[in-house]
Amino acid sequence: MNWGTELWDQYENLAAHTHKGIEFLDKYGNFVKERCAIELEYAGKLRRLVKNYQPKRKEEDEYQYTPCKAFRQLLQELGDFAGQREVVAENLQSNVVRELHLLAKELREERKQHLNEGARQTAILNAAIGALERARRTYERAARESERALEAFQRADADLNLSRAEVEKQKANMKLRSQASEDAKQEYTDQLRKTNEAQRQHYEQRLPHVFKQLQDLDEKRIKNIKNFMLSSVDVERKVFPIIMQCLEGMEQAANNINEKEDTQLVIDRYKSGFVPPEDFQFEPAAGGDTTDSSTNHHHHHNHLTAARGTVSGNRIKKRGGLLSIFSSNKIVEACNSIKNNMSTDGKEDYSDLPPNQKKKKLQAKVHELTKQVAQEQAAMEGLMKMKGVYETNPTLGDPMTVEGQLNECCDKLKKLRTQLRKFEELLADANSQVSATTLHTLPARANGAPPAPATSIGSNSESLSRSASESSVSTGTGAGGTGGGVGSGGVTAGGRTAGGSPESGLGGELAVAHADHTNGDGDHDHDHDNDHESDFDYYYEPDLQPLGYCMALYAFEANGTGSTMRMECGERLLVLETDAGDGWTRVRRRHTREEGFVPTTYIATTLYADARDH
Repeated sequence: MNWGTELWDQYENLAAHTHKGIEFLDKYGNFVKERCAIELEYAGKLRRLVKNYQPKRKEEDEYQYTPCKAFRQLLQELGDFAGQREVVAENLQSNVVRELHLLAKELREERKQHLNEGARQTAILNAAIGALERARRTYERAARESERALEAFQRADADLNLSRAEVEKQKANMKLRSQASEDAKQEYTDQLRKTNEAQRQHYEQRLPHVFKQLQDLDEKRIKNIKNFMLSSVDVERKVFPIIMQCLEGMEQAANNINEKEDTQLVIDRYKSGFVPPEDFQFEPAAGGDTTDSSTNHHHHHNHLTAARGTVSGNRIKKRGGLLSIFSSNKIVEACNSIKNNMSTDGKEDYSDLPPNQKKKKLQAKVHELTKQVAQEQAAMEGLMKMKGVYETNPTLGDPMTVEGQLNECCDKLKKLRTQLRKFEELLADANSQVSATTLHTLPARANGAPPAPATSIGSNSESLSRSASESSVSTGTGAGGTGGGVGSGGVTAGGRTAGGSPESGLGGELAVAHADHTNGDGDHDHDHDNDHESDFDYYYEPDLQPLGYCMALYAFEANGTGSTMRMECGERLLVLETDAGDGWTRVRRRHTREEGFVPTTYIATTLYADARDH
């Protein structure tokens, strides 16, 4: 299939065909370009849609329900989907549109060159044909003149009246014209040969070569259009995995919607914890004199007559009816509490909320304070480690530069613990109120026992205080100690000292920096009322022998019940049991013989020689 041989006479049609082909290439390029614009516009509108439907700050509370959570996740996936459409547009723009534009420009220039070459070859052939035509006309004119000269000579030779000179003159003219005719014939013959050769080369070599170049140009255009279409498909295919992930995320978000969970959320959110109001009692007219009415409403009737007298009976009668139904203090208080619950300006102790809502707020507050206490404890441990390193190697820094930060951290920690203890007490009261309300509203429980409190403190030290301690000190566990390591410059739970033990002076310095009163040998007299002596007698044997002693690095507040024990910063205690790996050490106060567990990381322990041997 060669245009040069098959279409040797279709020069004009081939020129028009290649022109239309390049125009189609431009058309396809414009199509891809407009598609990129549509993809970008689509992605932009999707992003604006996602932005417009993002939850506002005032709507955050509503987005705890599963449909709202699913909708938020759907918006996120839709944003990612829009990003993939932008990727498609960018890749089409860089891989297809730009290449299409360059290719069309290149093909247009090549076509122009080929057509110019074809026009030049055609002009050469036309010039040869023109020369041939001129030579042919010259030859024909010379041949006619030769024939006329021959006829004139023959007439002169036959005419006896003409002189010999006239005959010779006609004869010479005949020979001259005959020679001119022969020369013109020879020139015409030569030009005919040249023109035929030029025509043969034109249609067999030169013009087919131009047509072959036009054919290659057109095939290149068609092949590149194919590649560009495949590239467009490949651009789409590359983003399909991510788009499928977006669609799967949307599907997963829809499957996470749970109507039962939302129903429970509504209950938890709006349950007030109040007792339903009692039945309304029949209230007789103030002027009635029936004995039954007086008997049934003795207290209410006597209260009204005693307060206002019989003279105001008509007034009381006028204010009776439906308005008197809502005069119950309990109903009014319930309505006010619900109204206060809906308001945004609540009290610090949440006393303006219904019992159940108050309990939830207090639990959240206790959790928040516990995290803050853990953070401050971790910060203090870091500072104590830094001070211990400075004391061990003074070239690294001055230990006194950390004192100010330690004091500030200690004060902040005391305030946080005070707040935590306050809100724990409020939470305990709220739990008791909710439990009492539950017992009142559900008197016919199957087992007759109230539900277990939300926060229980037992012998395993599962209290909020211990949880806070474990969360804050679990990162300091050393490989060589028996329990959790103390971040106090190298003091371990097992009594090993590394520059920060009581012998090195770090415990005493910390006691001076963070305690309000410390005597010379580190002993403190604490006259605290022990409200849980019976609990300690129940949990601990009184005849345990001390394994060593410890120094409190900072204060610890017990949770009120269970096995933990309160201690002050710098207090000296006896060690009864070392840390068993749970982060707690069993100690005894010397004077009161009070026993309990304290966090291992809150103390610097020194064991006796025989205990260390074991």
